Amino acid sequence: MNLYRSVRAVAESTGDGSGAIDWDAVAEAAQASVEPGSLDLSAAEREGYAADVRDARRRLRSVGDVEFDVPPTIEIQNRHHWVDANIRTFERVMHPIEEHGTTVLPGVTRVVNTGTMAFVLSFLAKHVLGQYDPLLLADGDDDHGLYFVHPNIVRVAELLDVEYPRFRRWIAFHEVAHAAEFGAAPWLSDHLESRMERGLDALAAGDLDREAFADLDVAMTAVEGYAELLMDRAFDDEYADLREKLDARRQGGGPLARVVRRLLGLGLKRRQYERGARFFRAVADARGVAAASRVWDRPENLPTSAELDDPSRWLRRVDP
Repeated sequence: MNLYRSVRAVAESTGDGSGAIDWDAVAEAAQASVEPGSLDLSAAEREGYAADVRDARRRLRSVGDVEFDVPPTIEIQNRHHWVDANIRTFERVMHPIEEHGTTVLPGVTRVVNTGTMAFVLSFLAKHVLGQYDPLLLADGDDDHGLYFVHPNIVRVAELLDVEYPRFRRWIAFHEVAHAAEFGAAPWLSDHLESRMERGLDALAAGDLDREAFADLDVAMTAVEGYAELLMDRAFDDEYADLREKLDARRQGGGPLARVVRRLLGLGLKRRQYERGARFFRAVADARGVAAASRVWDRPENLPTSAELDDPSRWLRRVDP
């Protein structure tokens, strides 16, 4: 970790460049403030990742009765690789807000904006384990990606005192479950993008489109909840111990880490998968997993917020 290089990269973003954020400096500063971690994998470990993904694809297709394939881009990354893979995503998301002024918020300078984004990326790079990347707001030319941040997986398995191969496999099943959703619902990326764009455009104009963000929250709750359902039915064994240990670790940590998690909405994601999982488990218990998978047939099949809390209403509407 080179804090001097990180600070210098942020400080030099005060140059004559346009835009509220210097994204090249963000990438450099984020990578300078976090160790990349080792990618010294044995042949057996590489085959382990490949086998986990293959097995997850096969079991999830069978359990969910959905047709999908894994993304052509599957990468075992270190932390710097993860920053490289996500910097353009962050830039796309912030672009509507940047277009409405030279700062993200009034009175906030380019150097502060750049430093803030570098801190966010470096924090996430140290904590992300796996990622299914649907490349929202991309130009349409890129393929979806599936990433595993190997140094983080190894480190967290050690911290939780769980078997590394089992923990790695659990992460693979979770991320491939998300690939199943986007593969089964070709419309899902556009649906999420449209709500995200509406919400960001409103924020950039100084307004708040509550409906857009509410729709986005409901859709993401469905995404997280359905993945949990597939995991329940497809993984090798009961994994409550892994979830409990990981949740306990995320809720712990120092005061700064807890504040950052709240600011990044990581607690919201946890509530989404808990709420979504309750909905889909109730649907699957009543009608089977195939009935739950009907949520991806078309956008109109997504549950409403009221239906998430009353699955019988969704069943009466979609699967009478």
